[in-house]
Amino acid sequence: MKSSYREALRAGIRDAMIRDERVFLMGEDVGAYGGSFAVSLGLLEEFGPERIRDTPLSESGFVGAGIGAALGGMRPIVEIMTVNFSLLALDQIVNNAASLLHMSGGQFNVPIVIRMTTGAGRQLGAQHSHSLEGWFAHIPGLRILTPATLADARGMVWPALQDPDPVLIFEHGSLYNVTGELDDDAGPVDIDTAAVRRPGADITLITYGGTLPAVLDAAEQLAAEGIDAEVLDLRTLRPLDEASILASVRRTHRAVVVDEGWRSGSISAEISARITENAFYDLDAPVGRVCSAEVPIPYSKHLELAALPSVDRILAAARQAVSAGG
Repeated sequence: MKSSYREALRAGIRDAMIRDERVFLMGEDVGAYGGSFAVSLGLLEEFGPERIRDTPLSESGFVGAGIGAALGGMRPIVEIMTVNFSLLALDQIVNNAASLLHMSGGQFNVPIVIRMTTGAGRQLGAQHSHSLEGWFAHIPGLRILTPATLADARGMVWPALQDPDPVLIFEHGSLYNVTGELDDDAGPVDIDTAAVRRPGADITLITYGGTLPAVLDAAEQLAAEGIDAEVLDLRTLRPLDEASILASVRRTHRAVVVDEGWRSGSISAEISARITENAFYDLDAPVGRVCSAEVPIPYSKHLELAALPSVDRILAAARQAVSAGG
């Protein structure tokens, strides 16, 4: 069937709510308005105000309420409008949700799912456009999911709710309008392993989330030049599927990591380090990285695009790795 990314997310939430009456959705404008990005459109009419709950504009307050509900046996899905606003709930996410199992000596799990929009490319200014999922991937006790396809958008919600620990789902804003075919019987997906979206033999292009379409585009252009690029979609940033990363690099002997986060202290830096630590002698060239410019994301369209990973920059990094490898 034909579906958009936002419709796939809605289908995943709806499926989870049908499966388990403990599941409910809460966040700003998720009810009557249908969600800031129309993901929850129609769910209030179907499930009612007890399970589709509009909240005040207070991220710390409603994330804290979600944590309390999870501790009390419910299965909350908490929507934060953008990743930038999650910083207002950082204490709740990092010091409470991620830490309570450890601090309680294993007595209290926090089975909460927190969804938020991430990424740039839509001229929304710096306070709505950053990619901070790498920050959260630094935190033990959290699972970080980054669905990049319709199937993953549809299928990650229910497995996330089965995790006894907090799960953060990062939805790239540029993907909401993406449409494609979704299997009629689409259901839960694996949230533990990375996925090879395009097999190749000459170089591994490693990415996740909103940069996957650009990486796939670059891979097709590289193929026209005789460079066979493998595209690895990480899907989960914590825990990283290190085995799949290393297996791919050992096949192709070259790697470029594409990450919309900033280069310094990024998830791309972590991936590069792990490749160097564990597959150094399999490499025929240094690991390349394509990241966002180290500036607050600009509002101006041409500056915003210049700051973000682009197909041209991915192509240049891949060509450099292949030429360096002989």
